[in-house]
Amino acid sequence: ETANEEAEHKGWCDQEMGTNKQTRDAKTDAVDTLESDIEGLESSITKLNQDVVDLQAGIQHAAEAIQKATKDRNSEKEKNEETIRDAKGAQVALTQAMSVLRDFYKKAGSFVQAGSSSKEPYTGMGGQGGGVLGMLEVIQSDFARLETDTKAEEAAAEREYSQFVSDTNTDKAVKERDLHHKEHKIQSQEADLISHKQELKSTQEELDAALRYYEKLKPSCVNSGSSHEERMAKRQEEIESLKEALRILNGDDIA
Repeated sequence: ETANEEAEHKGWCDQEMGTNKQTRDAKTDAVDTLESDIEGLESSITKLNQDVVDLQAGIQHAAEAIQKATKDRNSEKEKNEETIRDAKGAQVALTQAMSVLRDFYKKAGSFVQAGSSSKEPYTGMGGQGGGVLGMLEVIQSDFARLETDTKAEEAAAEREYSQFVSDTNTDKAVKERDLHHKEHKIQSQEADLISHKQELKSTQEELDAALRYYEKLKPSCVNSGSSHEERMAKRQEEIESLKEALRILNGDDIA
C-alpha cells in the first residue's frame, strides 16, 4: 500500500511539476514579450510626440511666412502702383507742357516773322542745344520707361508671390495631413500601451502564482530527500529482510 501511495505521489508530482514548468516558461516568455512591446510603444510614442511638436512649429512657421509675404507684397504693390500713377501723370503733364510750348513757339514765330524781312522760318528756342522741347521729350521718355519697368517688376513680383504662397500652402497642407496621421497614431499606440500594461500586470500575477506553487511543490516533489527509486529499493530491502526473518521463524532455513 505504501509503495502504491508513493507511486501515485510520484505520478502526481511529475504531472504537477511538468504542468507548472510549462506555465512558468510560457508566462515568463509572455512577460518578456510584453515588456519589450511596451518599451517599443513608449519609445515610438515619445518620437511621435516630438514629430507632432516639430510639425506644429512648421505649420505655424508656414502661416507666418505667408502672412509676412502678403504684407510685404501689399506694401510693394502699393508703392509700384503709386510709381505707375506718378509716371503716367508726369507723362500727361509733359505732353500738355510740350503742346503749350509748341503753340507758343508757333505763335512767337509768326509774330517775329511778320516784322522781319527774313524768309527763314523762326524756330524759337527749340533748336538751340536740343532746346526745352528736346529736354522735355527726354524726361517724358524716362517716365514712360519707368512706367514700363515698374509694371514689369510688379508683374514679376506678383508671380513670385503667388508661387511662394502656392508652394508654402502645399507644404503646409502636407504637414497638416502628417500631423493628423501622427496624432491618430499616438492615440492608437497609447491605447495599445494601456492594454499591454494591463495584460502585463495580469500575466505577471499568473507567473508569480506559478512560482509560488512551484515553491510549494518543491518540499514534497523536489527536496524530499531520497528519490522515489531509492525509496523503492530501500522498501524492497526491508521486504526481503522481513521475508528472510519469516523463513527463519518458520524453520525453513534450519538444517
